[in-house]
Amino acid sequence: MPDAILAIEGLYKSFGALEVLKGIDCSVAPSEVVCIIGRSGSGKSTFLRCINFLEEPDEGVISVAGITLPAGAHTYEHRRQLIELRKRVGMVFQSFNLFPHKTVLENLIEAPLIVKKQTRAEAIALADALLHKVGLSEKRDVYPSKLSGGQSQRVAIARALAMQPKLMLFDEPTSALDPELTGEVLNVMRDLARDGMTMLVVTHELGFAREVADRVVFMDGGSIVEEGPPEQCLVNPKEARTRLFLERYLHNGQR
Repeated sequence: MPDAILAIEGLYKSFGALEVLKGIDCSVAPSEVVCIIGRSGSGKSTFLRCINFLEEPDEGVISVAGITLPAGAHTYEHRRQLIELRKRVGMVFQSFNLFPHKTVLENLIEAPLIVKKQTRAEAIALADALLHKVGLSEKRDVYPSKLSGGQSQRVAIARALAMQPKLMLFDEPTSALDPELTGEVLNVMRDLARDGMTMLVVTHELGFAREVADRVVFMDGGSIVEEGPPEQCLVNPKEARTRLFLERYLHNGQR
């Protein structure tokens, strides 16, 4: 896919003797929403963490918005390219990872001030716009301890967006939330998808994947087993392993 925002070739990752990723090839087009599903331990989170080199791949090549890096990029030779790649990627984790000693506004302007060298006025203007976007303008001056889980995750999304990334990665962003708070986070993600944000989402929210995803990827045992439109992967999968996963998922009453 020559115009892909994300392109990955031959991605391998092991932790000691445990091979977690076994030759992943994947690409994501501009404005595409790709949801990754699979059982716990299938390599989904490690895959996401390798994209911005939070985990160092053992083999493979990763390209994000024109920046291409090989495995082993944590070297002085690739330092500048690694910084540029990370500027292009926003990531939202299961836990919110907000700075507890900083207000919501201060959380949002930290990276634009330090990394992008924006003026304080520029960073604050963008932060206020993003807080309005996620419905939290009234929380700009409070500390994270005063936020609900759903509010904290929405702030985390706004903080990632403050770097104006080309690609957003979501690693099970609702897994730490009570069911009643999950909807407010998914609504923000729906809005991002409608606005054309390129998104790669690890999720157990199959209803969200069916509604929002352009493509669903099913991972098992460190490999991509099946991928395609939601109506294929979630309704009429071709692969037996995908069908078994969905049967167990529905049997357990998960969302």
